[in-house]
Amino acid sequence: MEISRCEALVLGVMDYREADRIVTLFTLEHGKLKGVARGAKRSIRRFGGALEPFARLTAHLVPTGGLARLDGADVVTIHPRIRADLLKIGYAGYACEAVDLLLPEGLPNPRLFRLLASYLERLDAAPPVLSDRRFFEINLLNILGYRPNLEECASCGTVLSAAPGGHAGPDGAILCGRCGRGGRPVSAGTLARLVTALRTGRFGVVKFTAAELAEAGCIVDPAIALHVSRPLKSLDFLREVGG
Repeated sequence: MEISRCEALVLGVMDYREADRIVTLFTLEHGKLKGVARGAKRSIRRFGGALEPFARLTAHLVPTGGLARLDGADVVTIHPRIRADLLKIGYAGYACEAVDLLLPEGLPNPRLFRLLASYLERLDAAPPVLSDRRFFEINLLNILGYRPNLEECASCGTVLSAAPGGHAGPDGAILCGRCGRGGRPVSAGTLARLVTALRTGRFGVVKFTAAELAEAGCIVDPAIALHVSRPLKSLDFLREVGG
């Protein structure tokens, strides 16, 4: 089979046997796939430092019915400033793990590829902030079709902007004040910030207040948890480093 050269982001790496590595890649051309890199722990010439989490690379691979064969990789960037900061590592690891768990294998998703690539570039270039994480999360959910309705009550369909007070349900669904009694209150400002995050294509433009960050978390965190097969391990690390 022909070797395919494709743009890829490394979502995860695992040692395999004595000298090999199993690499989870999110590729622009083929979507998410797992590949085996034979001799990767010994071959500097073929792989260098490319097979590390968060790296962006040009992968030389042969797609197969099972594990792809990864024959080599050229580094585009390893995002060095992420690797020098524990909080940046936490945010980057969380983003990559969320994409890995939410995205089925073998389905190209150029919009999601661009979102993750842009977030890693942002983390590499700027201080790690929770506003950027919320921006990433709501756009991740939107691209995959899992975004909660930000305009209407999930129960009765009332337009939220016309209803006094909204609430976040346990699954992240947003309810009007009448339907959502007992849920976490969500302000109109938080909903407006999330809507703006969907309409704005750049990190750093939308800035949430501390209260809005907490309220947004009550929406996006359970919405993500609802669609993954297990809790995200990276969240434990993020809590440890203050994220």
